[in-house]
Amino acid sequence: MSTSERREREQSWSENGPSTGPAGGPVKEVYDGPAGMDPDGVIESSWNQVCTSFDEMDLNQKLLRGIYAYGFEKPSAIQQRAIIPCISGRDAIAQAQSGTGKTATFSIAILQQIDPDVPHCQALILAPTRELAQQIQKVVIALGDYLNVSCHACIGGTNVRDDQRKLESGVQIVVGTPGRVYDMINRRSFRTDHIKMFVLDEADEMLSRGFKDQIYKVFKTMNGDTQVILLSATMPPEVLEVTTKFMRDPVTILVKKEELTLEGIKQFYVNVEKEEWKLDTLSDLYDTLSITQAVIFCNTRRKVDWLTGRMREKEHTVSAMHGDMDQKDREIIMKEFRSGSSRVLITTDLLARGIDVQQVSLVINYDLPTNRENYIHRIGRGGRFGRKGVAINFVTDEDHRTLKDIEEFYNTQIIEMPSNVADMF
Repeated sequence: MSTSERREREQSWSENGPSTGPAGGPVKEVYDGPAGMDPDGVIESSWNQVCTSFDEMDLNQKLLRGIYAYGFEKPSAIQQRAIIPCISGRDAIAQAQSGTGKTATFSIAILQQIDPDVPHCQALILAPTRELAQQIQKVVIALGDYLNVSCHACIGGTNVRDDQRKLESGVQIVVGTPGRVYDMINRRSFRTDHIKMFVLDEADEMLSRGFKDQIYKVFKTMNGDTQVILLSATMPPEVLEVTTKFMRDPVTILVKKEELTLEGIKQFYVNVEKEEWKLDTLSDLYDTLSITQAVIFCNTRRKVDWLTGRMREKEHTVSAMHGDMDQKDREIIMKEFRSGSSRVLITTDLLARGIDVQQVSLVINYDLPTNRENYIHRIGRGGRFGRKGVAINFVTDEDHRTLKDIEEFYNTQIIEMPSNVADMF
């Protein structure tokens, strides 16, 4: 797609609204996406080159040093396929499940292309949550340790003036949430005219949270030749629609949805019959939980607070985190959990995406996710990069249909939990 074509599509979007297809009808019915894609999510890759080692990628030696110092030995499947087209300047759509190295994929591509002598922002990464933005910032800084490149996290819940000062002083990479980034652009504290690369991470989650208009407004401030990289674990129609508005002949590196479930994660269910029996079941499992580090997912913030209180009443040590909490409190809790001083974390889907807690090997869905696509993000907390993990789903009599739907959607089997589940850690 040429720059002029992209601008025409932008104009069409702003006039017709982002939820309509080329003929004004729903995108699900009229799909105008890149070749080789279809709206059902069964999408093949259009890039066949595979680099089985980082040494093959002709990377900056200082960047290569940072990659190996970070602990990477060989690239994961998505890194083997996506880093090269991203470095070559191609627009790219990369689909891979949580825990497979998507963050490092675009971080390496960005760091390879940044000019450390230019004191302006050259790459912008947008993410759906503050925690994910901070996690990405940490990965970028670690991989770029030897490159003398600056990276700033521009997120809500922090001091606006501090953000303004940092951005106005000049940073080369900005990772942030759409609201704060757009606010900084509006305040003229963040200049986008030098941006060469624009990355949308967890695009499906961002669009489902209603960030589409803000993302579009941010995108509109950039040059027409900005490279766009979109990453997502699932490809619902609204993501495919965005690819037609933002991207020029993108390379697609994707997997079929039935291949999304992570290998190495053993999936079980516990038949609790009634909602009120879940608490005792969790209590019985607590000794098993504390062998390792565990994340427990609830569907609402209120349920997180209630369950945390009840577990503490039973003298079980647990931490809790959700979106109503102050940003500083959330950071402290995540730091404790990452360090291992806190072993059991109760949370909402806020944490289900992109929070790289390497030690987690047990995920419990106290509530089955209301959105089946969130299941992959939740159980993806364990078993990252080939590590083994266990997912346990609490299922009431009313939940069996939902469980069956999840099994069919991911073409997977979730079996009844055996009595020796503790032996699996």
